[in-house]
Amino acid sequence: MLRLAATLSLACLLAAGCGSAERQASPREHGARTPVHSPGRSGPGTPAGAGENIYSADRADNFAAAVRGDRALVYVPNSVSDTVTVISQRTLKAVATFHTGALPQHVTPSYDLRTLYVDNDLGNTLTPIDPRTGRPGRPIPVRDPYNLYFAPDGRYAIVVAERLQLLDFRDPHTMRLEHSLPVPMCRGVDHMDFSADGRFAYASCEFSGRVIEIDLRTLRVVRTLLLGDGQTNPQDVKLSPDGRTLYTADMASGGVWEIDPGDLRLIGFLRTGAGAHGLYASRDARVMYVSNREAGSISLVSFKTRRVVASWQIPPPASPDMGNVSADGRTLWLSGRYNDEVYAIDTRSGRLRARIPVGEGPHGLCVWPQPGRYSLGHTGVMR
Repeated sequence: MLRLAATLSLACLLAAGCGSAERQASPREHGARTPVHSPGRSGPGTPAGAGENIYSADRADNFAAAVRGDRALVYVPNSVSDTVTVISQRTLKAVATFHTGALPQHVTPSYDLRTLYVDNDLGNTLTPIDPRTGRPGRPIPVRDPYNLYFAPDGRYAIVVAERLQLLDFRDPHTMRLEHSLPVPMCRGVDHMDFSADGRFAYASCEFSGRVIEIDLRTLRVVRTLLLGDGQTNPQDVKLSPDGRTLYTADMASGGVWEIDPGDLRLIGFLRTGAGAHGLYASRDARVMYVSNREAGSISLVSFKTRRVVASWQIPPPASPDMGNVSADGRTLWLSGRYNDEVYAIDTRSGRLRARIPVGEGPHGLCVWPQPGRYSLGHTGVMR
């Protein structure tokens, strides 16, 4: 990730741990899947309605009324260029570019699906985009918006202030700050997902090798989990369709950790490829696409068997990073972080449909519109 050197220096000064329970396990062997055994305990994070498909509303072309008039575009934040490149999903060509605040990291759909936000990390602003026109609006002041999520009940926008090591809970419409949660045990807090019942959030800690669990009723960190020996680099977080497995990509270990969200313990590790980074569910919720940034490949993980079932290699050089699946499920869109391009990949064959030049340092692109009732944030985590 593109970071300030000062971020690391500041992080080293902050003490880890905040009185929350912590576990440790270390599955570093090679292989298709490594089981991890750790003593469990019952906990508040046990998902309600486990076994149901939490992505049932995200099936192909199942659009909410709010998005039916939106243009079929891909919005690519170029972190080095301080721009967004807009790509037509129909022609696979760039159709516009506009300037943003400093260091745009992700493009995030709002909870109500009516606005897209460019998260300008060093610019301390969000640039709103009207998805009906694809045009940007007036920037909204928000401190350190590395990433942006929304509570499942829609009560809060959650700004992931990575540099400041804060989770800022804001009004989802005005972005007025309502509560700020310091997370000193979570250096490099960056990606999140939520329990099936919507009560708990899980966040990865890139620079401290942990995952933390936040109670969204009390707005407190209730548990932490150390991944391996702590020399890990957790990234994207994704809940399985049945709500019983929480996946966390790990760039340092070259794979995906499997976590039981009920008692926050490690249950396995899947080797996928060097630089495992982004996690995306297919439209039928059968597989998860894992982007391996350093390997230049995509791994397909079966949600049913919890095994890698296929791998697609992008013709080098390639650095697949963040993105999402098209509304019809036929194209996986990913930014090429170190190659200043975007990849459009056919999900039926794994064939590269197009590589589209964009600005410098493309990161968390947003494919829009998306199926689903509401957005939980990031580049389009839908329910």
